[in-house]
Amino acid sequence: MKKIGTLMMSTFILIVIFNACTMKENADLILHNGIVYTVDSAFSTAEAFAVRDGKIIAVGSNDEILSKYTSDSMVDAKQNPVYPGFIDAHCHFYGYGLTLQQVDLRDCKDENEVFERVKKFAETHPDGWIEGRGWDQNDWPKKEFPSGAKLSDLFPDRPIYLRRIDGHAALVNAKAIELANINSDTKVSGGLIYFSDKNQGAILIDMAMTLVENVIPKESEDESTRALLDAQKICFSYGLTTIDDAGLHNNIIHLIDQLQKDGALKMRIYAMLEPDSANISEFINKGIYLTERLSVRSVKLYADGALGSRGAYLLEPYSDKPDTRGLLLMDSAYYYEIAKICAKNGFQLNTHAIGDAANQFMLTVYSMYNERYKDLRWRIEHSQVLAERDFDLFGNYGIIPSVQPTHATSDMYWAEERLGQRIENAYAYKRLLQQNGWIPLGTDFPVEEISPFLSFYAAVFRKDKEGWPETGFQIQDALTREEALKGMTIWAAMANFEETQKGSIETGKYADFIIVDTDLMKCDANDVLHAKVLQAFIGGERVYHNK
Repeated sequence: MKKIGTLMMSTFILIVIFNACTMKENADLILHNGIVYTVDSAFSTAEAFAVRDGKIIAVGSNDEILSKYTSDSMVDAKQNPVYPGFIDAHCHFYGYGLTLQQVDLRDCKDENEVFERVKKFAETHPDGWIEGRGWDQNDWPKKEFPSGAKLSDLFPDRPIYLRRIDGHAALVNAKAIELANINSDTKVSGGLIYFSDKNQGAILIDMAMTLVENVIPKESEDESTRALLDAQKICFSYGLTTIDDAGLHNNIIHLIDQLQKDGALKMRIYAMLEPDSANISEFINKGIYLTERLSVRSVKLYADGALGSRGAYLLEPYSDKPDTRGLLLMDSAYYYEIAKICAKNGFQLNTHAIGDAANQFMLTVYSMYNERYKDLRWRIEHSQVLAERDFDLFGNYGIIPSVQPTHATSDMYWAEERLGQRIENAYAYKRLLQQNGWIPLGTDFPVEEISPFLSFYAAVFRKDKEGWPETGFQIQDALTREEALKGMTIWAAMANFEETQKGSIETGKYADFIIVDTDLMKCDANDVLHAKVLQAFIGGERVYHNK
């Protein structure tokens, strides 16, 4: 009996040991059978990973993950590539959502098409202001601003405000001018007004736009909520899981925070604050505000306007309009004051600068506070046209150039007319990358298209959708495929101080990832343009499924 008891006890111990060895850990989700571009420091690939409590707990081969973990939620990637969720380092998320409620003027062939679209919109929106965005006179046979007088003839009694594609110029009719109390004696610092015949409408440049914007009724909370949720839906379909919204007021920050806490807004948002008095007192002076989905730690300034509307501030006059060199939008002392406030409160400063004069001025302002060892990561948004001698200032002071590759391929048809020989130091992404060893990429939507795939294509191949020019626009400043992907993931996260939380598929980071039908690292150039997101996940929760 003693031998039988001993045998039974030994058998029981062996069973316990066997079960312990074969027992798997529970995970909330397991992705397997993928080509997982982790975008870790080695840019390694894997096949599978496990997720628990919204974060990645293990990454490895199919055998390694499936032998150790089990889950009720299994995601078979079916040998499709898997990437960290895309991060758009510069866009206008809320503004884009609002444009979905306005007249879409993109790709209009001339001013007459602009007017036709406005008339059609008015038929279904019979009351109040008409707003729209997207016209671009540089794409028309006559590269001239549209006529405010013609717009006034069509709509004599209803105010109309139509933003240029870059958001730095607007076409208004006579009714809008009347409501804004603008006349031939009106002057505005940092802006210009070009009146149509007999002051029947006008083109407003940069700060002059605020004269009309100040009298347009503000959006209701319902309209703002709709804008945010509409924008989120479209962004998810392009694989965006974090966006950097470049310029928000405090009421929208509060709405975003509440919608995120309620679970309706799942998008992670890095919010750049407008430097108004409300934001300064409520956020900046009180310090950085962070949640799992919202980061409020930066301020957005505008140094100048856009190249397309000749508001970009240049060191020398425009080659195609020698009587102007653009505008610094505010008094120089203003920029030093905001920089001082940001430095005092530990906030990032992110400044829109297009022209070489604007970039040079802001680099000078930044240099008073930035040193590499301080790791402030203050950013120049766009960094579009630079004087040769100013490139090194980015590296010398650890200043981050935040660029949007599709600006190069959108502007390349006419930029040389504006800049002349200065074009050689414009859209110089490779040289800017070399300054700090990394560079964040964005789209600037709705100024450009929302697709990160188009950004990747423009960064790597420097061509338009038709494959022009054949050898690529200033191809010496193209990025490699690996650099472009990093710019849309880990480097964009670094620009936000979020590289320990997101931007790569690594243990301990948020399970923000996407499954795509195209291998961006290996496919033909044209295939990049047709890439589609199959599924998108934030914190291990599927937020998009292309069924």
